[in-house]
Amino acid sequence: MTAALLSETFVANSLTPPVALTIAGSDSGGGAGIQADLRTFAFHQVHGTSALTCITAQNTCGVTRVDALPPEAVVAQMQAVIQDIGVQSAKLGMLLNTGIMTAVSEAIAQSSVPAWVIDPVMVSRTGAQLIDDAAIATLKTRLVPQATVLTPNRYEAQILGDLEIHTLADMEIAAQKIFDLGPQAVLVKGGGMPGELRGVDVWYDGHEPITLTTETIDTQDTHGTGCTLSAAIAANLALGKATFTAVQHAKNYVTQALQYSLRIGQGQGPVGHFFPLLEASEYGEIA
Repeated sequence: MTAALLSETFVANSLTPPVALTIAGSDSGGGAGIQADLRTFAFHQVHGTSALTCITAQNTCGVTRVDALPPEAVVAQMQAVIQDIGVQSAKLGMLLNTGIMTAVSEAIAQSSVPAWVIDPVMVSRTGAQLIDDAAIATLKTRLVPQATVLTPNRYEAQILGDLEIHTLADMEIAAQKIFDLGPQAVLVKGGGMPGELRGVDVWYDGHEPITLTTETIDTQDTHGTGCTLSAAIAANLALGKATFTAVQHAKNYVTQALQYSLRIGQGQGPVGHFFPLLEASEYGEIA
């Protein structure tokens, strides 16, 4: 077969998949951030594109260095993807500082991307603040109102909702108060909640709050769950699913990935984004 015929055959058989964009930091350990997002997109058969906001030196034991990219570089990556390839949905993760947040917010306002899933990375699931107070204020006033779905964890919801969260009722009140800040929908995540509320999430889109529960997975290897959840929501939105359905599918995906979390490194390993392959291997279907 000639090179020309091979080329024609490839073009005839090529696919045009949905496209999702992740705007987040790079995790050198591969468990969270851009790396987790792209694996999540691929699992859902969505073409993943990216705009890096910062580069971290980290592993399963923690982060040792963070270097931010210039805001102009972040926006240039976004524009390059959106203007040429087109994007059906996007997710925001770690934006790190006020300069990047402001630039990204302006780019969102000028874009034609229909769905924005925002993971307001401000505080870790253990309660450690990850960005300064000025960045938190910028995120709250500029980016939160631009979200199609906002996915704060317990401690982020406490800041955004201005209340302490200890009970399911507290989660519901927080979701409603955060909704009043302007997002189209809020998912308050319960991964940091104690006891029976661990892993219980609350959804609110202006109607009655809805409690979402799945099987609780007993594993210490949970790195990247927040990134993975928001990326999975974005992937499902890119596939054309309704917003609440996208959230349900994403939560089920994370639960399954936790069942196959990876025992790598000396600290907290990541979830198993490629669990179907791990599942097949376990039953001897992959050599």
